[in-house]
Amino acid sequence: MAGLGVSTTALVLALWMGVRHQRNERAALVGRLTGAPRSDQMTPIGSADLENLPAPVSRYLRRALGSIRQLQLVRLKQLGTLRTDVRSERWMSFEADHVIAPRATGFVWNARVRVAPLLHVGVRDSLVEGRGSGQVSLLSAFTVSEAAGVPEMNAGSLHRYLAEAVWYPTALLPSAKLRWSAIDTRRALATLTDHGVSVSLEFRFSDTGEATGIYTPARWGSFEGGYKELPWEGHFGNYEEKMGLFVPTEGEVGWYVDNKWQAVWKGRIIAFEAQRAN
Repeated sequence: MAGLGVSTTALVLALWMGVRHQRNERAALVGRLTGAPRSDQMTPIGSADLENLPAPVSRYLRRALGSIRQLQLVRLKQLGTLRTDVRSERWMSFEADHVIAPRATGFVWNARVRVAPLLHVGVRDSLVEGRGSGQVSLLSAFTVSEAAGVPEMNAGSLHRYLAEAVWYPTALLPSAKLRWSAIDTRRALATLTDHGVSVSLEFRFSDTGEATGIYTPARWGSFEGGYKELPWEGHFGNYEEKMGLFVPTEGEVGWYVDNKWQAVWKGRIIAFEAQRAN
């Protein structure tokens, strides 16, 4: 019994230390993100400049932004489900905090994913100073896997940042980093360049000025222990006004495998906070 008590105490201590270490790492990452230098490549534009954009983009930005032209920080809380592979039948519930610094072109996404009763894993994805990273930790304490800084991850993280800009739409204003190209009356191509990496996404718009989805024929992702480029698509809906912005509260993303789209993430926004830039 004494030995069991000692083992239990050691396990609890190890868990406490692991959780504390993970929290400190996350706080440091968010600190680097929010403390990053403001980009001088994102100069606010006036309403008249929106006229020079493709028509569906101009219509969307006018509705999404209102009078707002720069955001310093956006914080989201999300609930949803995800699965680790397009061929898996198992969906797991998650709750996540998402911190984005649009002027620094970066984010930190931290989720708690329920894998069984009383058992969860922590999942953290980030893009800070052009460096993408990902980590999975058991009980948000013990690191199971992690990767950072490889070119494929940097590009994949930048693609994610661009797709999720519907929640911080000042990042979709034209700038030295971002340019728009017309496709047709309901589609346009956005190309974002940061830290020497360029990615493009086709944005799809409704006639009422909402961004309803994104698509790329090639986004880097991790599959079966290696990186591959596959077609990637997302859908957004249930728009609401949040702190002066018009943003979707629901979304889903997935990959095309064997010419069939397979969702891997479905979520909704349950809290939204936006801080305007000075």
